[in-house]
Amino acid sequence: MIATPDRTPLPREFFDRSVLDVAPDLLGRILVRTTPDGPIALRLTEVEAYDGENDPGSHAYRGRTARNDVMFGPPGHVYVYFTYGMWFCMNLVCGPEDKASAVLLRAGEIIEGAELARTRRLSARNDKELAKGPARLATALGVDRSLDGTDACTTEDTPLRMLSGTPVASDQVLNGPRTGVAGEGAVHPWRFWIANDPTVSPYRAHVPRRRRS
Repeated sequence: MIATPDRTPLPREFFDRSVLDVAPDLLGRILVRTTPDGPIALRLTEVEAYDGENDPGSHAYRGRTARNDVMFGPPGHVYVYFTYGMWFCMNLVCGPEDKASAVLLRAGEIIEGAELARTRRLSARNDKELAKGPARLATALGVDRSLDGTDACTTEDTPLRMLSGTPVASDQVLNGPRTGVAGEGAVHPWRFWIANDPTVSPYRAHVPRRRRS
């Protein structure tokens, strides 16, 4: 746990950069989720970059839709999607407006509000597993599609805010292929994580889903 993280909100300019610059720079930053039940703060330990029309693995590869509209900007907003008919995943929009890109928040360490997170993640065997994976992270924080489009770069008391935290030294940042991405996008080493951090999720290659007979 970081003893004295910087609580200054990240400015919008932080996100108005290439997604490949923003993604590793998000490690060690703090996401605060404010709810009627209380706040939860999470230190990011694992992320993945998705580069819009330049990236076959991105939801925006084939253009703008109602689902991915938030990805087209402005930067610093939250993109939430629903997957496999049961899970939500959370992203932070990057780059210039109208150029879709986003960073998927894959894992983190709950540094405040663990008791509340435990009530949402009853299957977690310990606190290191509370947000170990993108669906688990969203579940622990109580994130769903109602938060799609939320501005995370503000000093106001909003449901989701990104704080400066403590950036991770470059020699502690590792990268490799993204988890579960198929096709041409599978080769991009755009998953970034903190070395030896116990909250980082295990890598899994894409496995095609078999049709039921």
